[in-house]
Amino acid sequence: MTRSASAPSPHASGPARWLPNSRSLLWVLLAFLAGLALFALAILRGRDGDDFYRPGRTAPPTADAPQYQPLPAPLPAEGGGTGNLRTPEAPAAGEEQPRLVEAPKPPAPVAPAPRPAPAVATRPEPIPGQTPAPRYPAAALRRGESGTVMVRAEIRPDGTPDVVTVARSSGSRQLDRAALDAVRRWRFRPAQQDGQPVRAAVMVPISFEAQR
Repeated sequence: MTRSASAPSPHASGPARWLPNSRSLLWVLLAFLAGLALFALAILRGRDGDDFYRPGRTAPPTADAPQYQPLPAPLPAEGGGTGNLRTPEAPAAGEEQPRLVEAPKPPAPVAPAPRPAPAVATRPEPIPGQTPAPRYPAAALRRGESGTVMVRAEIRPDGTPDVVTVARSSGSRQLDRAALDAVRRWRFRPAQQDGQPVRAAVMVPISFEAQR
């Protein structure tokens, strides 16, 4: 039998011998797609977290943080100003804590002593020898009228009577009038207050007795 001229020879030589078949190309394509998917997945995980290593970045932090020595406390600033304010220290055990003490109230003002009352004025007194006796009315004497008239007289600082009135009547109008006339002629020592003569009132009894 004769072979067809179009069938390739198993012993063919040249570039056609090294070309892969369709099944091999399919496996290569699947492997490339799988690698591409893994690469895309790795990029997405790197964006979401910080565990994925990226070029140019420093090493990821470890769980244990480095231990540092504490810095020394700053020294208080010298001089005035607000930079040298210090926190008040708590009192030690056994020491008395500061307390707010109220300032003592000022003493109440002392009322001034009352001024002494002025000396009471003395009463006017009749001057002996300057007190003429009253005139006994003749009509009252004939009728036998008698009695005592209480005369109230206001004495001026010069010792003369000013206002003379009947404080208590004797019962006879004529006797009362005679008593008033007599006291108006009297002279008195004026009342004294703080060494000075002052106006004051005095009661003078005038008695009338009819002789039988």
